Amino acid sequence: MNEGYAIEAGYLSLNKKGEELCGDHIQYIEEGNDRALVLADGLGSGVKAGILSTLASTILCTMMESGMGIEESVKSLVASLPVARDRGNIAYSTFTVILVKNGERCVIYNYDNPVPVYLRNGKELPLSYSTENIEGKSIGKAETELRLGDSIIAMSDGCIYAGVGETLNFGWTRKEIVNYLEGLYDPGFSAKNLATLIVGRCKDLYNGHPGDDTSAAAIRLRQRSQVNVVIGPPTSKEDDRKMLTLFFAKRGKHVSCGGTTAKIVSNFLNTPVIPSLCYEDREIPPTSEIKGMDLVTEGVITLNRVLCLADDYLGTNEKYFDWAYKQDGASRLAKLLFEEATDIDFFVGCAVNSAHQDPRYNIGFNMKMQIVERLSEKLKTMGKRVKIAYF
Repeated sequence: MNEGYAIEAGYLSLNKKGEELCGDHIQYIEEGNDRALVLADGLGSGVKAGILSTLASTILCTMMESGMGIEESVKSLVASLPVARDRGNIAYSTFTVILVKNGERCVIYNYDNPVPVYLRNGKELPLSYSTENIEGKSIGKAETELRLGDSIIAMSDGCIYAGVGETLNFGWTRKEIVNYLEGLYDPGFSAKNLATLIVGRCKDLYNGHPGDDTSAAAIRLRQRSQVNVVIGPPTSKEDDRKMLTLFFAKRGKHVSCGGTTAKIVSNFLNTPVIPSLCYEDREIPPTSEIKGMDLVTEGVITLNRVLCLADDYLGTNEKYFDWAYKQDGASRLAKLLFEEATDIDFFVGCAVNSAHQDPRYNIGFNMKMQIVERLSEKLKTMGKRVKIAYF
């Protein structure tokens, strides 16, 4: 795979109303230069459906990780899937597998799920599916060359039935889903964003009471993007220049967090800090500007908000439609780290900030370090390449 490219995956699910567990299950694996995204939909809902979908996706992923080819893995799964004879011999779990080989070739297997949507340049690229009869079951298969910017979105049938009995007579059809994605498309959308757009709209159509488990999972080929964040001054004043020389030697965007940090960046660049008194969010201190920097924010309060947004982003992502359109420092930093960046380098100064020793603020040195470390782990969970350098 081209070193300048990255495969990005994101997914989101809604539980059927009244159910504690989702009957859909999604897994994503990385094996060498290959990537596989599996969305399984268990028959029915609740615990039983959750077990069945988890079993189906786990079997597929385990086989592929052990070195078995995708074709053999699908055959083994299909052969082992029981059918519900009292419900017309339908399978206990349907599934979609999106496999990207070496970042270049995309293979899709689809068994009784809605046909995945393939977007190229913001428009659907209809794929030609062949039908393979495996163990008496018809499996759709499509192959294509993956190009930079291409996105593939898999769905459970809770998406195309969204709104039945609530806002729509016949559900949200696949054609309408395609029109919706094409109408809102932005080349900067992440895979998680695409899944969130679909599931969020489904939730609205269900009036917040999903009539079925509803899931969307997306995979996308994108350009690698570097974001560098400097937080706090070094323990030794003599290391200011060393830290910032390394910081600015990095390609990509540059972000400063903290008032003292902004001052040492300002001195290094020999350009003033231009503060703002505009509170975009009354709980988040305003940003500043320094010529040569892409974003200058306050420190611990802003970072702690970003950490909370990361928790939500990895979960239900309910706050996305709030912070994605706000301009406070935490929202802007979240957009850079969650949506834009594939590679993130933190430059962390370990000096103790005297302002943080004021008991009125309940902020300590350890808190800053814990926030950085926890945020780093959550960014890694999002699939980012993260490095931390301490000074």
